[in-house]
Amino acid sequence: MPPARSSHPLPPPTGAHVNRIRSLALLGAATLTAGGLTALATGTAQAADVNAVRNGGFESGLAGWSCSAGSGAAVSSPVHTGAGALKATPAGSDNARCGQTVTVKPNSTYTLSAQVQGSYVYLGATGTGTQDVSTWTPGSGSGWQRLSTTFSTGPNTTQVTVYTHGWYGQPAYTVDEFSVFGPDGGGGTDPGPSVPGAPGGAAVSGQSANGLTLSWNAVGGAGGYHVYQDGVRVQTVSSASAQITGLAPATSYAFQVSAYNAAGEGPRSAPVTGTTTGGGNPNPNPSVPRHALTGYWQNFNNGATVQKLSDVSAQYDIIAVSFADATAAPGAITFNLDSAGLGGYTVAQFKADIAAKKAAGKSVILSIGGEKGTISVNDPASANNLANSAWALMQEYGFTGIDIDLENGLNPTYMTQALRSLSSKAGPSLVITMAPQTIDMQSTQGGYFKTALNIKDILTVVNMQYYNSGSMNGCDGKVYSQGSVDFLTALACIQLEGGLDPSQVGIGVPASPSGAGSGYVSPAVVNNALDCLARGTGCGSFKPSKTYPGLRGAMTWSTNWDAKAGLAWSNAVGPKVHALP
Repeated sequence: MPPARSSHPLPPPTGAHVNRIRSLALLGAATLTAGGLTALATGTAQAADVNAVRNGGFESGLAGWSCSAGSGAAVSSPVHTGAGALKATPAGSDNARCGQTVTVKPNSTYTLSAQVQGSYVYLGATGTGTQDVSTWTPGSGSGWQRLSTTFSTGPNTTQVTVYTHGWYGQPAYTVDEFSVFGPDGGGGTDPGPSVPGAPGGAAVSGQSANGLTLSWNAVGGAGGYHVYQDGVRVQTVSSASAQITGLAPATSYAFQVSAYNAAGEGPRSAPVTGTTTGGGNPNPNPSVPRHALTGYWQNFNNGATVQKLSDVSAQYDIIAVSFADATAAPGAITFNLDSAGLGGYTVAQFKADIAAKKAAGKSVILSIGGEKGTISVNDPASANNLANSAWALMQEYGFTGIDIDLENGLNPTYMTQALRSLSSKAGPSLVITMAPQTIDMQSTQGGYFKTALNIKDILTVVNMQYYNSGSMNGCDGKVYSQGSVDFLTALACIQLEGGLDPSQVGIGVPASPSGAGSGYVSPAVVNNALDCLARGTGCGSFKPSKTYPGLRGAMTWSTNWDAKAGLAWSNAVGPKVHALP
């Protein structure tokens, strides 16, 4: 029983009261059976019965319902079926009573029932013209429980108030599928459910070697969803996503989804294809070595050494041309060589240098963003614009991919869409790199981290910027300050343990103190961090729980500042990267 409350004038029903209700119900059942009526007190509704309650599934919010002291609310979770349920919260002297007046037929018996969650949830009827009834669920109230009772109407009763409520001092309770089945009193009822439509927006994300995540848009009126893999139903779920496991590595699968409810199963969605990763090194691009050095090349003069691409040290395996320019079309990019600022460097020379670097086994990619980058991809149209314009520039100049260096955040849904679209155009030779700030990779829930995981099967490397940062959390929960080997290793650990393959993790640092406002570390510190992560040696106070010999390497801003400092950075870090195990 609920705890006693002295201020409440009506305590919960006693055992004798309940027995009396049950006796009356049994007597009513015998009388109704003898009279040949269609409503049975045992709760089995016959064909002529209707549900006199309106909006009993709370699919239309609280329409038709009234709750005391504003205690009730329509919620989308938890629900027993459909998309809605009632959640009501007792407070003070209010027991969170929610009710509805229904139209009934005199001298008839009705079955009152609902699915409930919570401690001491009541279900009852008043104004019956005979014996008012109630029932409740005692105990902890974990999970959904069905409450049910019956009532009979008097000879002149045409309306009855049905209700549910909680108990004083108890947490909120939840109710779904509220029904009053019995003879039609002329008040009408909700129409029966119709078969739901096909789900839209099916998409695949979070691929691994043996699984992926399938998601789609929720369908109104759906009770659940069936998931089909290559035409065979493999799962039934209640929400608009599913984790698909047990798949083979480097394999493509076709998925469809259908929605269902009490009326039946609706049509399947348009098929969507998902491909698992190949395990160890998911990067398919053969032109990028196992361990690679990345450098940003400046398409402007800011006091660093002005370079042509042909001047860039051969230590660099990936050269990121900085930067693409925005256009009037959202998401679209273009590239404008600063010939005047670069001493008369012509477009023809630039294209020839790209071709020469590629012939030497290097990858030249176009970086999007930077400190002043204004490119935004926040909807399908801008995602399409980015993919199409990037592909056009790759064809025009010979770029082998793109780098995402947006320092004002990004939308993982539409950036993923853009990069997958570009991948479908460019094929497996596409190089995709990312250069997030440290704050962007502190959690897998961040936009950058989500994007990286979403495109893990086509992502080359994430070269996080370990500079202009300040202190940050490491994977051990401790705070580390920039400028130390611990800062590099403990933050890299977050990515390595958060889902990225070691081949997709690189250490991004300035080539000289002039290359960033703060965070410069000597090449010796960078090399110690590489050894710590790949070999377990050279660590500071933080030492990872395991080694990552597949670590991709390191990145610097920029090849120009490196040249200004006599190539001290690339001549020291390049050989270390290329000698990693």
